[in-house]
Amino acid sequence: MKNPRIVVAGGGPVGVVSALACAQYGYAVTLLEAEDRIDDNPRAATTHPSTLELIARVGLIDQFIGEGLVARFFQFWDKPSRTKVVEFDHDILREETPYPFVVQTEQHKLARMGIERLTTFPDATVRFSSRATTVNQDAEGATVTIEGPHGTEMLRGDYVIGADGGRSTIRKALEIEFEGFTWPERFLVLTTIEDFQKLLTGCCYRNYLADPDEWTNLFKVAGDDGKGRWRAVFPTRVEESDEQALGDDSTYSRLQRVFPIDRPYNVVHRNLYKVHQRVAATFRKGRVFLAGDSAHVNNSVGGLGLNGGIHDAMELVDTLHQVITRQASEALLDRYTRRRRTMNIEFVQEQTIINKKRLEERDPKARQARFDELRAIAEDPQKHKEFLLRTSLIASVRKAQRIE
Repeated sequence: MKNPRIVVAGGGPVGVVSALACAQYGYAVTLLEAEDRIDDNPRAATTHPSTLELIARVGLIDQFIGEGLVARFFQFWDKPSRTKVVEFDHDILREETPYPFVVQTEQHKLARMGIERLTTFPDATVRFSSRATTVNQDAEGATVTIEGPHGTEMLRGDYVIGADGGRSTIRKALEIEFEGFTWPERFLVLTTIEDFQKLLTGCCYRNYLADPDEWTNLFKVAGDDGKGRWRAVFPTRVEESDEQALGDDSTYSRLQRVFPIDRPYNVVHRNLYKVHQRVAATFRKGRVFLAGDSAHVNNSVGGLGLNGGIHDAMELVDTLHQVITRQASEALLDRYTRRRRTMNIEFVQEQTIINKKRLEERDPKARQARFDELRAIAEDPQKHKEFLLRTSLIASVRKAQRIE
């Protein structure tokens, strides 16, 4: 019996984890990345306890923690008054998970370390500058068309995983609807080397600043040099142009509203992106599957998107392994959509929308009620734990395992 080959389109962290999990099961795997290198632009960085357990499964946990920052706490603040509303402590989950904390490690670091590990497997291939443009399939396998340095070529696999992002060519080739909506505002991400722990007294590595005029997410990452960076995420005004949002006036005034200093902030990176809440109508067609952003996208408040994608990757590869090794029939492959699509809708989509609305609430009474609710949750140990089981996606993992 020939060793099955799995083709993975997309060299981001979800594609890399998918490929690495396949290789660890002993399958031949080809990882395709459209660009000539790993994208190291600042993107997702928050990794929850449930996801850390999966990163441990693929053998990267020590390096992953070592290159990031451990964040035991996260906080909600009232931004206009610069007062802390409430703090949540992941240590309350110490009997629920080996990792009762969040790790702030930039996603390109996970992709890089995963590729380094992947290249140690003799039947694993990583191909950069190789863009998957379409996919066709039959009863025996699937063929990906690739545009690369040597022109157009075809690559055959027993199964194909499309982890090629929100604009996924694999999803489009399969003609799968991407259902949902796009928020009218965009998100502006500013990275600064200023130390907010010295500015905003009492803040931690993860902070959510509620403001009816302009909420802010504020969190720390290690940076490639390990010296630390702070990222601040803001909503733009609907009518604001790209040039206005990314300009110096916008950049410095927004940061000054978080905390005023007597000079311009030292900003090392600026990014602006559209924000969607969308889920693919199905995560599977035949021998081709979607995972990560190709299957679902959401706003970044709460840091759930990448986490959900890694959950996709491991659920999918485990399911494929059961079918390939004949522990189950091919009918089991449909369970992947039943589990992962349902969990994304019920946990990731719902939670990120709630998170955003909590931060931007304008009505003073409703705003105060949200603060009071958070305080009541934090003060009750059982409610505190239940809240963190949900935000860390541990509850979603447990619920998914009950779906057959």
